[in-house]
Amino acid sequence: MGKLTTHVLDTARGRPGAGIRVALYALDSPDAGAAGRRRLVNSLVTNADGRADAPLAEGAAFTRGTWELVFSVGEYFRGAGFELPDPPFLDQVVLRFGTASPDTHYHVPLLVSPWSYSTYRGS
Repeated sequence: MGKLTTHVLDTARGRPGAGIRVALYALDSPDAGAAGRRRLVNSLVTNADGRADAPLAEGAAFTRGTWELVFSVGEYFRGAGFELPDPPFLDQVVLRFGTASPDTHYHVPLLVSPWSYSTYRGS
């Protein structure tokens, strides 16, 4: 059974990104006649380890297609006491990715600071 998981690392402070709001959206396929529409599938706040307590999507809810994870990092860094410009350089980090094999585990971590981010397909 496939699933989608994530976690966040705060690279500015060298610790897990605890308390970050994350939203998962499924994007409609262009051949469905609804190109560009997105549907909220799940939302959560990362735990003390910077992780979701459960998969964001799994089983029949985790399908082949295009997805977006939206991480509210500006809110997180302001709450952590960082002085950010207005508007912040990074406010919401949006990761758009595809799942060609939804019967496998996709782990999409975010490594983030107020000025940069990176991601990869983890295990």
